[in-house]
Amino acid sequence: WALHLKNVTVSLSGQYECSFATYPYGTKAAKIQLTVKAKEEQLYVKEVQLNQALEIPCLEDKTSENLSNYPLKWLVEENGRKEELVTKEPSYPAVYRNGSALYRQRVHLGLNNVLRIFPTKIMDDGRVFSCHVVYHPERVQKSSTTVRVFGK
Repeated sequence: WALHLKNVTVSLSGQYECSFATYPYGTKAAKIQLTVKAKEEQLYVKEVQLNQALEIPCLEDKTSENLSNYPLKWLVEENGRKEELVTKEPSYPAVYRNGSALYRQRVHLGLNNVLRIFPTKIMDDGRVFSCHVVYHPERVQKSSTTVRVFGK
């Protein structure tokens, strides 16, 4: 027997029980606890000097071993418009997808899926860089970092 849930929301969290009568042994039952999590997102701010290297970790509380088994992508957002910078599939090299002249030569995926930007420019100030890790088609963990660039 299986229970199929559609349009799952946090309100469906709770304990579910399946019980049925068997002959000659009587009623059998099994219980399962379902926890539905809201969208997981962490927000950070990074400060950097103009023309210096900036490294942004993908998910700060996850180890690289955890991330290496799942697809991930880095995006940059400005004024509500998102541009994909890098995608990485498990066991494949990173694919740089950005077409903008602003990031073409300055963005690299480093160890542990760190986004490395060098050199930083004044145009990077206020931009939001986000890393999306796809654990399951319906479960994406996201980390967003707003960049603050300072002159000397």
